[in-house]
Amino acid sequence: MSHSVIGIAIGAVLALSWLTFGFWAFVFVAFAMAVGYLVARVIDGKLDLRNLAEAFRGKRSSS
Repeated sequence: MSHSVIGIAIGAVLALSWLTFGFWAFVFVAFAMAVGYLVARVIDGKLDLRNLAEAFRGKRSSS
């Protein structure tokens, strides 16, 4: 699946949630999708939470 198809699917889900359930449901769905994305990145090993926390604390740079 290409990135374009994934982007279209995400946009369709968000648009349908907004039209069907309203703005706050749209916000909740978008938040849940973002959390799911972050969890998947951690499980795949592409996001190290320890380094991310240190970057937010100012102990290290994010680059």
